[in-house]
Amino acid sequence: MNIRVLLLLSASLLNACSTLPPAIKDPPAVDISFPQASGDIARYKGAPVRWGGVIIDVQNEKDYTRLQVLSYPLNSYGRPNREKPYQGRFYLDSREFLDPAVYKKDKEITAAGVLTGDQELMIGNKPLRLPVLETTTLHLWPDYEPTPYYYNGGFGPGGFYPYGYYGYPYYWGGYYGFPRY
Repeated sequence: MNIRVLLLLSASLLNACSTLPPAIKDPPAVDISFPQASGDIARYKGAPVRWGGVIIDVQNEKDYTRLQVLSYPLNSYGRPNREKPYQGRFYLDSREFLDPAVYKKDKEITAAGVLTGDQELMIGNKPLRLPVLETTTLHLWPDYEPTPYYYNGGFGPGGFYPYGYYGYPYYWGGYYGFPRY
């Protein structure tokens, strides 16, 4: 009996750690990528999509907020993968007020919604047709802070030690035992 309670408790705790909305975590049944849709917007109009990227601009209108996003492919968690090349730009329209102090430039965002069409944007003298995504779910990602490669949270190999140890391949006295000058 105690094992069942323990398993139930651990399963509920693991489930509580999953904070992503299902629409962000799981792609739609037919996952339409940004390059596919931007190539033929009329064909995919009304289709559910899940896209993400980096916010470029925020415009609050009377009835909606429009975000301009630089599109990146999503990783397996639905987070924009900025190590891959960007794919273009798109608009996110939300019926909710999105505060520009929170949804600000260079923040990573993932949205699920319906592709409603496209709209022209002039960048300098170059006209671009941007897909417009009406959002049903938005997820603003926290800033990514990588942990140090050799960090172990304490003293000793890989940890913080203020008196000269720097981790592999740097050992006491510098690189492979050679003195530091």
